[in-house]
Amino acid sequence: MFRNTYDSDNTVFSPQGRLHQVEYALEAVKQGSAAVGLRSKTHAVLLALKARELASYQQKMFRIDDHVGIAIAGLTSDARVLSNFMRQQAMSSKMIFNRPVPVNRLVSAIADKAQVNTQEYGRRPYGVGFLVIGQDNSGPHLYEFSPSGNSYEYYAMSIGARSQSAKTYLEKHYESFADCSLEDLIRHGLHALRETLQQDKELNVNNTSIGIVGPASEHETAAVRQGGFRILENEAVDPFLQTMIAKDSGDAGNAPAAGSSSSAPADEDVQMSG
Repeated sequence: MFRNTYDSDNTVFSPQGRLHQVEYALEAVKQGSAAVGLRSKTHAVLLALKARELASYQQKMFRIDDHVGIAIAGLTSDARVLSNFMRQQAMSSKMIFNRPVPVNRLVSAIADKAQVNTQEYGRRPYGVGFLVIGQDNSGPHLYEFSPSGNSYEYYAMSIGARSQSAKTYLEKHYESFADCSLEDLIRHGLHALRETLQQDKELNVNNTSIGIVGPASEHETAAVRQGGFRILENEAVDPFLQTMIAKDSGDAGNAPAAGSSSSAPADEDVQMSG
């Protein structure tokens, strides 16, 4: 694991041209519990597996603004720092320009902030990755943010432990996502998230979170703000879990990675949660 003198600081390149401190930060993302994101022409959704430590399930989704939300994989403490920064950016846009911040500008802001930590002495990279969904004048969006300072827009994506299994499912089906209803989009997301589970585990109302941007569905209450970001947990998730197709039926699908507007290297399979 240790790389002699080349992993002691994030400003030191190895003879192979690698920054090992940044690679360690990327490894922290791979060890977090899985999160899946998908988007259609009308909606963007996040689905996350809440990591269980003893008796409590850890929160995996955070609301940033009325139109933006995130799912995390990696160090929750770093996620809080970056999510607070994102909220400040969203609030600043409303106060100065009297408009919601465009989603791509918000993702670019945290990518720039993270990139500084990969090139200045005395800092360390953030050990957390985000899937960001939002809606603006150009429609729904899904972005991945990486601790290396990279960000990409995707049609579908997965991060976290055993995320490659979810990407395999998403790559097989992503071309149909654009015209999916919200219920179908969430069902695809649940099938992809199920691929990341250990063999003896199942998705249930306690370990599954769903984040949605776009018009409300028939399963949601009238109190849900139309089109805004909202998180469904506990009993609110159950109607969507009931729509899942059993794995052994063969219709749920099984095969590699998210359809992407930009290409990014695939994560390796990892088995730890956090």
